Amino acid sequence: MDLSPSQIQPLRKALLDWYRVNQRDLPWRKAVDPYPIWVSEVMLQQTQVPTVLPYYDQFLERFADLPKLAGADLQEVLKAWEGLGYYARARNLHKAAGLVVDQHQGQIPQSWQKFRRLPGVGDYIASAVLSIAFNQPYAVVDGNVKRVLSRLLVIKEPVNRSPANKIFQQAAADLLDRREPGAFNQALMEIGALICKPRNPLCQQCPIQPWCRAYQGKQILEFPHKVKREATPQYRIAVGVVYKNGRVLITRRQPNGLLGGLWEFPGGKIKKGEKAEAACVREIKEEVNLTVKVDAHLCLVKHAYTHFKIRMDVFCCSYLAGRVKLNGPVDHRWIKLNQLENFPLPKANHKFLANLQQYDVDRSRKAEKKEDEKLRR
Repeated sequence: MDLSPSQIQPLRKALLDWYRVNQRDLPWRKAVDPYPIWVSEVMLQQTQVPTVLPYYDQFLERFADLPKLAGADLQEVLKAWEGLGYYARARNLHKAAGLVVDQHQGQIPQSWQKFRRLPGVGDYIASAVLSIAFNQPYAVVDGNVKRVLSRLLVIKEPVNRSPANKIFQQAAADLLDRREPGAFNQALMEIGALICKPRNPLCQQCPIQPWCRAYQGKQILEFPHKVKREATPQYRIAVGVVYKNGRVLITRRQPNGLLGGLWEFPGGKIKKGEKAEAACVREIKEEVNLTVKVDAHLCLVKHAYTHFKIRMDVFCCSYLAGRVKLNGPVDHRWIKLNQLENFPLPKANHKFLANLQQYDVDRSRKAEKKEDEKLRR
């Protein structure tokens, strides 16, 4: 920390004064109960505020307190989380709620060690909840805070390298106002979100500009330093919507890992040199032991995950033979298309549901027309 004690105190005051006047009106900031604060912080990990807002209110309407969340079926929790992404957050929050009810009499632990041991509770969540809900002096470090600190103190270590985490954590702890740690943490994050932006920072409106080393050195846009990452890999995927007797097949993924516990249509990666249609037939055979024929190419879906992208060819298929035998998925259902809304699906699947509904309508009309023609003969 390059700032002297005589500089830190007025900086803290300026930041907190600005926050009290300029903070966004967000529902979790009105919360007194630590449970909704915990929910909000879990949702806000790697997710922007506008995306979180509707999910937060709906989630708390369905799971109003810890016992209700702990007693809910995981599928119900995943359905409430559907579209928010990073589903391990929902699985861990559900599991942690059960442990709090069973082991802590339904009270969120105020001890760092006990709270930190709960599933999904890392340093960030522990610091945020304990400081905001319980006024404990733990400094929060997220992407916004790293950007502010790197400019304020001209920290040259790359923000996207793990060894730098200790440096930023120590800087945040040195700066923390221990009388109002929750408000201070939120103020620092708010400055990063509203003022100290990655591009076009609003330095003239920044309350801590007088202490900012990067601003004084006209180096604002040189910080934070980052290590250039490798190009994001892209995979080609083939997926099949299998029809049998007016129903379609969906399978449930393993409970852990990417998209754990969600339902989807069967499919998988297209091999090098393989045509998408052939890959669809092969993957369905390998994954669920069914022989199908492809009737139509529904659409191409592009979707990005954190560390990779996919180009997904979606096909509509007819069942020919076989009984479902799962190789990978843990469960399956034959359902009518209008029942899909009862199952939590990955966002990539949601991208083609409108196309599928139209295909289903057209398919039904063709079937009805064929039946009418038979009756006329």
